[in-house]
Amino acid sequence: MNTLDLFKKLFHNFNARAMKDATIAFKKHLDDGGKMMLAMGGAMSSAQMGVTLAPMIKEGKIHAISCTGANLEESVFRLVAHDSYKDYPDYRYFTKEDDQKILDRGERRVTDTSIPEEEAFRVVEPIILKKWKEAEAKGERYFPHEYFYQILLDGSLEAHHEGDKEACWLLEAAKKNLPMVVPGWEDSTLGNIFAGYVKAGEVNVNVMKGGIEYMNALYDWYPELAKDGPGLGFFQIGGGISGDFPICVVPSIKYDLKKEVRPWGYFCQISDSTTSYGSYSGATPNEKITWDKLTVHTPMFVIESDATIVAPLIFEAVLDRYQISEK
Repeated sequence: MNTLDLFKKLFHNFNARAMKDATIAFKKHLDDGGKMMLAMGGAMSSAQMGVTLAPMIKEGKIHAISCTGANLEESVFRLVAHDSYKDYPDYRYFTKEDDQKILDRGERRVTDTSIPEEEAFRVVEPIILKKWKEAEAKGERYFPHEYFYQILLDGSLEAHHEGDKEACWLLEAAKKNLPMVVPGWEDSTLGNIFAGYVKAGEVNVNVMKGGIEYMNALYDWYPELAKDGPGLGFFQIGGGISGDFPICVVPSIKYDLKKEVRPWGYFCQISDSTTSYGSYSGATPNEKITWDKLTVHTPMFVIESDATIVAPLIFEAVLDRYQISEK
């Protein structure tokens, strides 16, 4: 019995059924020749999503990524500072004074885990700063993720590796030069650091390509990725800009560029956002039909659950790496 067979045996109703159905449709989309974009919000890299996401990229199951700046950099932080991360399973019982002590130790807490400033931020900062300055000296400009690709591929970080390279999803993406958008990259630790260097006059802001250029790049590579089989699918973890930004490419090509474009071929969102109060992150998929992002024929799924549990299960089922004994 493989993982997908286990899904079929165990998951019959409610969010379990939604997860099973979404997984079966995900696999069918790929088997029929389609490709898949992953849109990733939240703190998935800190939650070690790379353990299952890196193999998905390596095995050609994910073909493009939209992610927050935090997920981008934290994939690298996990690689260089893994042994210095600390877990706090009792975080629910912390006082304000407990969190002050965490700050005083130079840690930055994300729920039950903390990112070590000195071993993570301050290790990567001078290495990527060198790339920013080299680009300025050469009159070159790159996207935020391209600078990360550079330091992952040129050996700059190898002496600092503490984590498992096989679990670094960004390293696998760099190896494939995976198409990527990182909307709102400025809202991240290294984005803030870059802004500080710009303000101090140490780096020219023009070395960094921004959001409008990301959308223009998306205009170019969306049609290429969507041309085969059922097209390009959209698998969304969480809400926010990492999902909202790239899904708009279809209506933008259609209405702003006035060009023919294939619609998204699949849609699934793992979310715990409330479906009310004008929340786009919690909107049902059929609302997207009114914005011409999805169609009445698009396979659509919403799994209202914890992405740190659901996404690895779905990825393992799609990868089909394990056989499970029925005994």
